Amino acid sequence: MDENNQNNLNQRPTPSVEESSQPLERRVDPSKPPTPKRRGGFLPSLAGAVVGGLIVWLLMSSINGNPTTVQTTDSNKKPIGTERVALDIQTDITDVVGKVTDTVVGITNLQTVRDFWSTTGTTQETGVGSGVIYKKQNGKAYIVTNHHVVEGAQELEITFDDGTKVPGKLVGSDIWTDLAVVEIDDKHVKTVIEFGDSDALKRGETVIAIGNPLGLGFAGSVTVGVLSGKDRTIPIDFDNNGTIDWQADALQTDAAINPGNSGGALINMGGQLIGINSMKISQAAVEGIGLAIPINVAIPIIEHLETTGEVLRPTMGVTLMDLRSVPEQQQRTVLNLPENVKDGVVVTEVIRNTPAQAAGVQQYDVIAEMDGVKITDMVELRKHLYTSKNVGDTMQMKVYRDGKLVEIEMVLKDGHSF
Repeated sequence: MDENNQNNLNQRPTPSVEESSQPLERRVDPSKPPTPKRRGGFLPSLAGAVVGGLIVWLLMSSINGNPTTVQTTDSNKKPIGTERVALDIQTDITDVVGKVTDTVVGITNLQTVRDFWSTTGTTQETGVGSGVIYKKQNGKAYIVTNHHVVEGAQELEITFDDGTKVPGKLVGSDIWTDLAVVEIDDKHVKTVIEFGDSDALKRGETVIAIGNPLGLGFAGSVTVGVLSGKDRTIPIDFDNNGTIDWQADALQTDAAINPGNSGGALINMGGQLIGINSMKISQAAVEGIGLAIPINVAIPIIEHLETTGEVLRPTMGVTLMDLRSVPEQQQRTVLNLPENVKDGVVVTEVIRNTPAQAAGVQQYDVIAEMDGVKITDMVELRKHLYTSKNVGDTMQMKVYRDGKLVEIEMVLKDGHSF
């Protein structure tokens, strides 16, 4: 290239209002270093084309629904990918459940059912509940459950958490506390549960219910809640005649308890048995009220059932009727009660050779007090008799007889002694 052409290449036009016909001379300041020239080339262009093509290909793959996996690498050229990782999640609840789950079993009530075509009948399942293994001794293991779970059973089948089934033998049951004890061979028993202290519980304390809601299809179900209340008194009508027969002591929890959970375990966070799940309040307007028998109430009953197969309770030997059930006119004319007496229990019959007859109790006596405790109805009378007195104890009573208050002393016996 000649010198003139080189000078023309180095010249740059300067914009102006009027177009000049003569080229402007480029002035260079020798004190400043020359500005480097821009250089183009084939390789940068090729790299740009490759990158652009790659981007287009990726976009088209996404649009067409073809998944594209891009694997990246770290500085050591090791691939970084996605993989499934099995995590071992351990919490206080899982630890507690793992500790006691083998102690909770299913109890199937088997009874002989006869139909029109059969004279001998067939053994069928009539109900399924739960139970808790609490003792292992001399080749036998003992399970506590509810009376209504085993009521009427001709055979009992026990199902362990792993599905193993063994026959069970009813040791004894008690309708008043709704408790029963079942005996099995200890061959498959791995562990037994520890009793806690239901009196030491606090409202709001975390509790866990374990059992078989709706049968063995949901065996070993775990529900978690809190202790909602203590010392609840629940009215019970045993014969479904509309009259309250008993007031059951219960713990209240919002842990879900459903049919089949009966007899199962209510445990604390120490893995101790604090209650026997027994019932729930089932009404359209009620949610989350489950009930359990406090273990401190259950323990003496369990011991009685193990020893004698029943709970021997003191008996007076009378038939009774709530005073509130007697028309007011008869209260005045037949019973001759003062007008201020509104509550009490009427003796409708005195059975021969009983503590009541020996003490001089008479028909139409109205029981007003027992050992200084006011008695308003039959539920309170049974509560005092069954929870405060023992066979052989002496009881002081006050009764209204022909309008006068009479004091009676009675020595209590069990029903088998007369």
